[in-house]
Amino acid sequence: MFSCDRTTQSASSSRAKRGICIFASAVLSLVLLSRVHAGFPAAPKRPRIFGIARVQILTSDISEGRSFYSKVLGQAGDCNWCEEVPGRSFLINWTQGIGLSEDASPTVSNRIEEITFATDHVDQLSRYLTENNIEVSGPREKDKRAGPFLSVVDPEGHRISFIQSLGVTARKPGYPLDSSPNNLRLIHAGFVVKDRAAEDKFYKDILGFHVYWHGGMKEGEDNWVDMQVPDGTDWIEYMLKVPDNATHKQLGVMNHIALGVPDIHAAQQQLIKNGWKGTEEPKIGRDGKWQLNLYDPDETRVELMEFKPTKEPCCSPYTGPHPGP
Repeated sequence: MFSCDRTTQSASSSRAKRGICIFASAVLSLVLLSRVHAGFPAAPKRPRIFGIARVQILTSDISEGRSFYSKVLGQAGDCNWCEEVPGRSFLINWTQGIGLSEDASPTVSNRIEEITFATDHVDQLSRYLTENNIEVSGPREKDKRAGPFLSVVDPEGHRISFIQSLGVTARKPGYPLDSSPNNLRLIHAGFVVKDRAAEDKFYKDILGFHVYWHGGMKEGEDNWVDMQVPDGTDWIEYMLKVPDNATHKQLGVMNHIALGVPDIHAAQQQLIKNGWKGTEEPKIGRDGKWQLNLYDPDETRVELMEFKPTKEPCCSPYTGPHPGP
């Protein structure tokens, strides 16, 4: 044996032993490092987030709200997921729904009460969020029957939930959705954002959302930023630069949901057949997609939007796949 002490040695012997010592030191460091890691579990990975599973909307009158959404969804005779009569929930397709919660308070500025996303592993997501210092709430009593479920609150107070749903794995670009009798799909939800950097830290840095498109009323400014889920085509929309003194009507326009349709004009004709009476006509938005704005009894906007653009968008190109029927 020999030591790695610096003693007087011949030049050749010194170089050889020095090389052996360096190698031995490196091996020892790897062994110690492996032992350290063996004692601590690896940081949890973020599970997949596929898209929007459900949106809960506040309404001042359940009967009036149900009448409106029944016409929009073409379900006047149905009562999906009814907890009581009149029904408070509607299936849009086999993997998505809209729920209504009664709240007559005139002080509620955002009537989009909750947005629920589908994930493939709620427990893993809970560990991941906790590791990233996000406070997680377990399922409420009414959510337990839906399966594994958790909720968080984003930096600006929006309630965001996640439900475990393996069936939503089919909602990938280019893969057809389960058939829907009305060809509708819930493709995005929007809400007022005051601090984009704080929201980006949550949605982009932690949850893995990415910019799908961004633009504004004028070139070079952003009023809307679409943040697409990491493992699907749905998105949330930051509604930026909304004044602090915005009216109830303006807030209803900003805090909204969007239903994707294959053909906006065909959708308009079907709405009329369903008994809907509206004042707006279809138009092409700044994002290059046909759209038609509807308003529920509390002035919350329900935007019908074609899945794909028919012209080049303003302001920025699309950076992700488009949704489809």
